[in-house]
Amino acid sequence: MLKTSLPALLLAAAAVLSAPAFAVDEKQDFSAAEKLLFMTRQLDNVALPATLRYAFRQTGSQEPGFEDKVSLEVASLVPGKTQCCKASGEFLTGSRMLKLPEIEGAEGNPVVLYFLENDLRTMQRLTKGSQTYFRKRIRMALFNGATVRSVLVAYKGKEIEGQEILISPYLDDPNRAKFEKYLGKQYRFVLSPAVPGGVYGIQTTIGAKLPDQVPLMQQEMLIEGASAFPPKALP
Repeated sequence: MLKTSLPALLLAAAAVLSAPAFAVDEKQDFSAAEKLLFMTRQLDNVALPATLRYAFRQTGSQEPGFEDKVSLEVASLVPGKTQCCKASGEFLTGSRMLKLPEIEGAEGNPVVLYFLENDLRTMQRLTKGSQTYFRKRIRMALFNGATVRSVLVAYKGKEIEGQEILISPYLDDPNRAKFEKYLGKQYRFVLSPAVPGGVYGIQTTIGAKLPDQVPLMQQEMLIEGASAFPPKALP
């Protein structure tokens, strides 16, 4: 596994994940969504060493669907100690596999960044657009366009509480004419301290405006033991 910086994804978030300890800079402004995704010590509830496993599925009318897997190896920084963490992952398999770096000093769960890196490559492939541009739109949406709510999700036969973050980065895109059919793409992140690693699942949906409408493309990743989306809002 390569020991290098992450591909140029969300640079600020990558710095958070790789820092041995992180304290929010009071001079820097962060949204509630950014703090939940990138500034929470999500790996603190993992008994080391551990392997976190996730199921990945793509469905929709635009391309053939498939099912695959994601795994994250989490170990102590120092052998025999409980100092958290170094992490290395395998995102998808075969020709779809995303080459991933090892992260030392990870506190937040790198699987979020891995999913987004794969998503950027998918968007580039579908639209011939720039990963840098799509990255910027996601960062802007997390900063000032995210909806955050408390939800209930099913995990290993029980209902647990979590936080859902929803963003639609391209709705007001000034370059909308270049990829009109992808403008309504929605990103859903569900986090919960009740699951190892704090990330219950992530889902992206393109082109489904009604609950019973088949999307152009939907990709979702769920931790082992989780049930399908969508979550239920807390009363």
